Amino acid sequence: MATVDETLKGALEIEGAIAAALVDYESGMCLGSAGGGTLDLEVAAAGNTDVVRAELRTLQRLGLDDVPEDILATLGTQFHLIRLLQSRNGQGLFLYLVLDRGRANLAMARRLLTVLERGIEL
Repeated sequence: MATVDETLKGALEIEGAIAAALVDYESGMCLGSAGGGTLDLEVAAAGNTDVVRAELRTLQRLGLDDVPEDILATLGTQFHLIRLLQSRNGQGLFLYLVLDRGRANLAMARRLLTVLERGIEL
């Protein structure tokens, strides 16, 4: 098991990673972050909270008894990956990972983020 800080540091070791954060989508609060450079992770956490809430609302309205594993925003130079935590004690939380599109392998990043998510201790 890994702490939040260890998990976020591990996320930054993913090829092409720029920033990582753990976010509570009930409140929009960033519970921890790593990297980022000029990217304001507090703003990203709050904004992506709206994305997660909208996706969950849409699934509910569609009558789908399911939850998203991850949500992807593809930009010209970056990938923004939101991974909802599936563990019982991780309910209401998501990992947010920003990747440099030119250096990242999206499939590998998704896999590694899943591994990190399973090992996080909250």
